[in-house]
Amino acid sequence: MNRNFRRGAFALLCLAFALSALACGQASNSNRGAGDAGDANVKAGIKPEADAEAAVIETDFGRIVIELYPNLAPQMVARFKKLAGEGFYNGTAIHRIDPELGIIQGGDPNSKDNDPANDGMGSSAEPNLPAEFSDIEYVRGTVGAARSQSEDSANSQFYITLKRQPAFDKRYTVFGRVIEGINNADIISTAPLAEGTQDRPADKILVKSITLAPRANFK
Repeated sequence: MNRNFRRGAFALLCLAFALSALACGQASNSNRGAGDAGDANVKAGIKPEADAEAAVIETDFGRIVIELYPNLAPQMVARFKKLAGEGFYNGTAIHRIDPELGIIQGGDPNSKDNDPANDGMGSSAEPNLPAEFSDIEYVRGTVGAARSQSEDSANSQFYITLKRQPAFDKRYTVFGRVIEGINNADIISTAPLAEGTQDRPADKILVKSITLAPRANFK
């Protein structure tokens, strides 16, 4: 499979975040057209305001610190903090990577086992969350909530965009931004891929822990 085909196929899957064995969200998904629902449910003109706590992700490739935005996505931020506080993310993996598109994704409890085929299809026991779309653009370092076909299906999975992703704007919940360790995310995105796959790491990239720390501790 050539690189251009791989890029195009992955772009379509990530835009839809279809989570079958080769998806980006939590269950089977399809693309939402640009006209669907319009901008009626999009928060516009709101400047992100950092939560008092930041999320510290410790990985095999170093630390990534995320600033959280409860004024943009209060329910997703609350969910992320709750799961982090419970140790839900500890021992999960970054199960999807793509250096060309610039995306890494994690937060699936299925990635704790030794069966990579089910990675990307799991979620927490908590109910799914409604869409919390805003007009914040997906740029380098943006943290978004993965979802399935339903817009109201964010749960535990998250992704970081390492490049501008205009196709995601107003379609996926933005709930944070990387403020430290973006270079570590870059390194993760370039890890070798498993043979025969488009975006699955060859070796497990462990999320050792996600903990909360005062935002004031970071620049």
